[in-house]
Amino acid sequence: MATPVPSPGPRHRGLVLVACSLSLLISSMDVTIVNVALPAIGRQMQASVTHLQWVVDVYTLTLASLLVLSGATADRLGRRRVFRIGLTVFAAGSLLCSIAPTIDVLIGARAIQALGGSMLTPVALSIVTAVFTEPSERARAIGVWGAVVGVSTAIGPLVGGLLIDALGWRSVFWVNLPVCAVALALTYAVVPESKASRPRSIDPLGQVLAIAVMFTAVFGLIERAPLMLLLSAATLVAFLAHERRHPSPFIDLRFFRSIPFSAATLTAVCAFAGFGAFLFTMSLYLQTVRHFTAVQTGLMFLPMAVCVLLASPVSGRWVARFGPRPSLLGAGALMTAAATALTTVDAHTPVPELGVVFAAFGIGFGLVNAPITNSAVSGMPLDRTGAAAAVASTSRQLGISLGVALCGLVAGDALWWAVAAFAAVVIALALVSTGARAERSRARIAPLLEAQEPADAR
Repeated sequence: MATPVPSPGPRHRGLVLVACSLSLLISSMDVTIVNVALPAIGRQMQASVTHLQWVVDVYTLTLASLLVLSGATADRLGRRRVFRIGLTVFAAGSLLCSIAPTIDVLIGARAIQALGGSMLTPVALSIVTAVFTEPSERARAIGVWGAVVGVSTAIGPLVGGLLIDALGWRSVFWVNLPVCAVALALTYAVVPESKASRPRSIDPLGQVLAIAVMFTAVFGLIERAPLMLLLSAATLVAFLAHERRHPSPFIDLRFFRSIPFSAATLTAVCAFAGFGAFLFTMSLYLQTVRHFTAVQTGLMFLPMAVCVLLASPVSGRWVARFGPRPSLLGAGALMTAAATALTTVDAHTPVPELGVVFAAFGIGFGLVNAPITNSAVSGMPLDRTGAAAAVASTSRQLGISLGVALCGLVAGDALWWAVAAFAAVVIALALVSTGARAERSRARIAPLLEAQEPADAR
């Protein structure tokens, strides 16, 4: 719940939406645009595949680690203030990426960039919901917000390819600077300050343990370090024990008593792990095995990106009309089929055949987002939907990180069979999360949470 904010006029509300959408554009596009740049980065900096994995994963892991904390901090200190800081840090990180002299400096700069990015998406959405108070206007604004995600996914590979071929890989980070400048100017000019009337408490130890769990797990996979995986498991046990006892936990573990919520979280990890592995591996395949230019690589990703853009609103309508099951089953089936087809890809696979596989993967991935969000917040009390959605967003970023980490652990056909297995899990979860038992657990979750609220909500 937000404190009352000055009500901007229609023109200013539109500019607020532009500022928030620009931040979403650059933070969302960054994943796809950087994947296209990886082969060029590897060649110029003589970087190993492990280094390239960290270029992607340090960004997504930092996002996953800090999304919830950034949202809670903005609720407490002021959304406009934190949003401005996020834009500034993201721009500084982008500048550092563009001038990085070594691969290690680039990886560090990507972490700084992600630190800023963690203050953009969750905070910008809170600003939009605070400014657009009339239900129909808010629905339209959030519709625009959702479309920006699709557009950024669609244009990222192509824009990246054009920039890389024309100006080199460093230009994919330059492009963020003018966008950040415009968004920052609009924020100073038209975005009102707002805070939550009952801000969420911050759980420092829970936050630290969550970061440790995610980073040690991904480090163990990328660096093939079994001891780090054991440390991750031990830290996870400590995290769960701490969260059960804490009066205002980092993640309210009672959420997981809802089968739809638990399934949505695992679905997000599996679907986005497949997506992360697909982007990383196919970017390297197209440019190092097929010797495509960056622009040609961007064009190869276009069927997938356009299908994501087209399938996402269709999935939203299906979820509204039929519930999440049809979208999840379709997503799992198409991603399984596409991953299975990729097991046969070699250096001579015809381009049209690749285009069909990319399109099928894109349709499947486009169908999965709406039911994840719907299932995550389904049955939650209104004042807990933001926290539930934040866990789903964190799961998405963690999934990408795990998928990219997997690319160094297994290769060739084994990787695509692993992606197919992830997609098959999505199908199984669709059946589990929409049955009678799941519906009963969903109906019980709101009374459970309202009967025993955490200390920060009382």
